[in-house]
Amino acid sequence: MDVWASGEAYEPYIGRWSQLVAQEFLAWISIPRDARWLDVGCGTGALTDVIAREAHPAAVQSVDPSPAYIAFARRRVPDPRAAFIVADARLLPQRTGSVDVAVSGLALNFIPRPEDALAEIARVVRAGGVAAAYVWDYAERMQLIRHFWDAAVALDPEASSLDEARRFPDCNPAALDALFRRAGYTAVETRAIDVPTRFRDFDDFWTPFLGGQGPAPGYAMSLSESRRAGLRERLRATLPAAADGSIDLIARVWAVRGIRT
Repeated sequence: MDVWASGEAYEPYIGRWSQLVAQEFLAWISIPRDARWLDVGCGTGALTDVIAREAHPAAVQSVDPSPAYIAFARRRVPDPRAAFIVADARLLPQRTGSVDVAVSGLALNFIPRPEDALAEIARVVRAGGVAAAYVWDYAERMQLIRHFWDAAVALDPEASSLDEARRFPDCNPAALDALFRRAGYTAVETRAIDVPTRFRDFDDFWTPFLGGQGPAPGYAMSLSESRRAGLRERLRATLPAAADGSIDLIARVWAVRGIRT
């Protein structure tokens, strides 16, 4: 099972890159100020934080099923316009037509039957409002995770069933476009957003995988110490390190947006 229980462990793994993506994503969807926002699957609050700081919202309600992440997000985003609620994306507590824009960052693929979540989002977004989401490009350009699984599968072929590229084959623009259109959204668009992920050294890359948050760290922590050490050393040997030890990678998301009819 994927573990989502520690915001402190998640932040150095994915959270530090989430805000970079969120900034580009919000610039792309370009929502006027004073909008009423909903952040679905808010996690540790990275996207909500950027909305509060840069999108000039009237209010932003953020939901996530993890009580630990909601508690972390509340501490992280003390803005009085932000409210955090423990809730399932498939059964949102918001009133019908009560928000202008609903977004979901890095969460849609973890929701069983995401089409049910998109139907709920359509219920709570007003007619003419915007729904938008983004997910990692696990198969190719979310490189920190791609390098991890390539190394893991080379050592343990059975790990291929846990690889997010295999678990989440719909994390691509064609599948996201189709998912939004089936849910009834119009004017659907998709795009890639790339952000740089620079690690100062190998330890900066490796240590976050020991936090156990999400599929790849969960797998790393399920290994015996000797097998984990073997994975660590294979990654050390295969990652593209510069002369000073730094590692420059790219993190890509596929983003999608549509209009609620």
